[in-house]
Amino acid sequence: MRLTASDLREINLFKYYRLVRKWACKTYGINDADLELLIYLDCKDRFTREDFINGTYTYSWDKDRWERLRREGWIEVWRHRNRTTIKYSVFKVAPKTRRLITRMYNILLGVEDLPIGESSVFYKSKSYIDKVYNKAIDDMIKDKER
Repeated sequence: MRLTASDLREINLFKYYRLVRKWACKTYGINDADLELLIYLDCKDRFTREDFINGTYTYSWDKDRWERLRREGWIEVWRHRNRTTIKYSVFKVAPKTRRLITRMYNILLGVEDLPIGESSVFYKSKSYIDKVYNKAIDDMIKDKER
């Protein structure tokens, strides 16, 4: 089955994308560019360092991005190079990355709701923007067309 633009519009897939992205970034302690890059790499399944570099062209320059994502466990090695027959390592996104992205898809599709109350990262902080996000989350949960 091939999806069309009208199919995506009909299911309101991107209606709350910004809110879900902000929630994911604040909850898991990553920035927007890293999250979107991880979504891109998840779509590629297995990738090389060259694929990673090609994927970063549209994002702001961050020299430490590769090592930070590996150090924090978002990317892991699928196959190590051995310098004779295998010339380069092959990587994949870590299981925690797949869980995060799957959870984001489920929230966007309305299968799952964003956490509210004590478990919400916006609930703990009482800054103005967090109160705004709490209101937006409440509105999203009440939306029956989601």
